[in-house]
Amino acid sequence: MELPKNKIKQVLEVSRLYYIDNMSQVDISKKLNLSRPTISRLLQAAKEQNIVEIKINDPFQNMDSLKQQLKQKFNLKDVIIALQTNDDKDTILDKLGEETAKYLEHIIRNNDVIGISWGKTMDAVANHLKESDRSNINVVQLKGSVTNSRENNFSIDITRKFNAAYHTQTQILPLPVIFDNARTKDLVVKDRFIKNVIEQGYQANIALFTVGTTLSSAMLFRLGYLDDIQIDHLKRVSVGDVLSRFITAEGRIADSELNNRTVSIALDALKDKEYSVLIAGGRTKLKPIHAALLGGYPNVLITDQNTAKKLLEL
Repeated sequence: MELPKNKIKQVLEVSRLYYIDNMSQVDISKKLNLSRPTISRLLQAAKEQNIVEIKINDPFQNMDSLKQQLKQKFNLKDVIIALQTNDDKDTILDKLGEETAKYLEHIIRNNDVIGISWGKTMDAVANHLKESDRSNINVVQLKGSVTNSRENNFSIDITRKFNAAYHTQTQILPLPVIFDNARTKDLVVKDRFIKNVIEQGYQANIALFTVGTTLSSAMLFRLGYLDDIQIDHLKRVSVGDVLSRFITAEGRIADSELNNRTVSIALDALKDKEYSVLIAGGRTKLKPIHAALLGGYPNVLITDQNTAKKLLEL
């Protein structure tokens, strides 16, 4: 039933005081010299006449929609989105680490082999690991490490925390992540011990990795393995790296010569994992995340809200 004009004005006045000025019904009744039941009836009329609409923005419902859209767009088996309160890089990293550690509690079973990498993202994951009751868990590095550099790749802390959480001894790949030439690398990886570690990486049913960028501050550019000419070239032809292998915007290997000098499992091997988990977020990681998804390397994505939304727009 349509309300008369004077009634609509009264409904509007009460609604503004209640919903905009946050006054209580008691205070409104005193201010307008109306009874409390009258105020209540006017507020009810405001909803019935669509003068006031109550809308609840449920972040969890929005998350579910985001997850489903990302799953469909990139053919993923699972998507985890970290709730974020700001765009601070360290805060996002910590939340991603927390969500990944929780996810591992959910998926890890007895006798699993977990492949890990190194860097700030993996350190954030390690910081949130809890002691597991699973048995016979093996952990192995999926790529070579840092040698002769002052840069901290957090490898020691990461392996120590994984060892403590899963009562194991991580299999280390004690090689530089990039060799000067492919011939030397090919000779070294034939060593029986090294070959065994790399083989375990291929056998891992869970792989945890992130993406790097081609910003000047990228760790791979600061390690001394690449000269300025090579770095400038990579900035032109790639958008970042997965397991230290540089990829194009479409997710393909960007430089085959450099790829042949890199010590890690092949990126295509990630596609065969039961859980190939990409952990990355933040504005600077958007392009390499998108490229990795286009390449089909992960089947699980753990990221933040803003990055999830932007991935759907690309």
